[in-house]
Amino acid sequence: MSIQKLETSVIIIGAGPAGAGASFFLSKYKIPHIVIEKETFPRDKVCGDACSGKTALVINRANPEWLSEILNEPNAFLPSWGIKFVAPNGKALDIPFSPKRTKETRAPGFTVPRLTFDNLLFEKMASPYCTIMQGAQVSAINNTAGSVSVALTQNETTYEITAPIIIGADGDKSIVRKKYLRENAAPKAYAVGLRAYYEGVTGMHEEQFIELHFLPEMLPGYLWIFPLPGGMANVGVGILSEVVRKKNINLREQMLDAIKNNPQIGPRFANAKLVGKIQGWGLPLAVERQPLSGDNFMLTGDAGCLIDPFSGEGIGNALYSGMLAAAAIKQCIEQHNYSAAFLKTAYDDVLYKRLGDEFKVSAALQRLCKYPWLFNFVVNKAYKSQSLRDTISCMFTDMDLREQLSKPSFYFKILFNR
Repeated sequence: MSIQKLETSVIIIGAGPAGAGASFFLSKYKIPHIVIEKETFPRDKVCGDACSGKTALVINRANPEWLSEILNEPNAFLPSWGIKFVAPNGKALDIPFSPKRTKETRAPGFTVPRLTFDNLLFEKMASPYCTIMQGAQVSAINNTAGSVSVALTQNETTYEITAPIIIGADGDKSIVRKKYLRENAAPKAYAVGLRAYYEGVTGMHEEQFIELHFLPEMLPGYLWIFPLPGGMANVGVGILSEVVRKKNINLREQMLDAIKNNPQIGPRFANAKLVGKIQGWGLPLAVERQPLSGDNFMLTGDAGCLIDPFSGEGIGNALYSGMLAAAAIKQCIEQHNYSAAFLKTAYDDVLYKRLGDEFKVSAALQRLCKYPWLFNFVVNKAYKSQSLRDTISCMFTDMDLREQLSKPSFYFKILFNR
């Protein structure tokens, strides 16, 4: 069998948000690249379907017209203006993302089924600098003389693609991660999530707030309800894998029990209908710094274990890491240097400088969720105090303020009304 040999500047494995983010900015830098994707678009991806301001930021930097297109299509993308926290005692706290917004303020985030969103990103990758190979099965990744070669099969044709660098954007079961980080192939901190689509769920916030319900039986995880266009809702649960194993939790049964029997949640599902199947997936969490690159390779998104430990956000971090990876590769090309030392400085250090504090605070908040009395205490206080609600609201847009949530002094001040 003959092998077709191709050469390019960058190989990207995976065409989800991380791969798309890298591709957008490589095209902006006029850097040729080939994207290898095992699926064929449009394809679904199990997810919570919530996109934060970080997602909007990257898309806007890639092309402001794309963000305007998204925000002007309410039938496909639902703007979200805030988040509702429900404490273990059942008391709810509404936190707007933009408490001082005007008529001109755009919604900071939005919700959209991943089937729709990923397909939009996929279509936007089209450029003279991007070649996409769908339905491609990678059989081997090899390094030789300062370059990377990928062997793959597509439509019964075998290819060998060579480039100076490869980007792993292929999710939590990344073959790139397994190839280059054999001793750290599996993330140390893992959560598991279940997702279901329902129609007919009642009681949604008038401004499409996403909801996180910290039920006692799920701590330090939570049940979420995210409104979607067309009267649909993404409903799911996320919890640490070690907790599931330790307590022998049947997550599907626990989720369905809450939907049916929880006094606050159950009535909202009285006439709701499950659409499709309940599906699960793994969540590699960013609870500690891990290597994201080495000689001639980089990891982005879930492949780099970049999911927020508290919120579970993955889409925004995937896009953001892809953007930073492209910027680092631009430097690699300019400096003719693809070494581990150079990539650590150009990519790893930059990413953790920008997102590291956020990950640390989120990991601390996740640990605090183990104490339901503390969660109840803060929500009870905030429920009675507008100033405290405003403070917490600002914490979700200002990392310096958000860090206060992880410090004992914050709760001491609440306790004594200081």
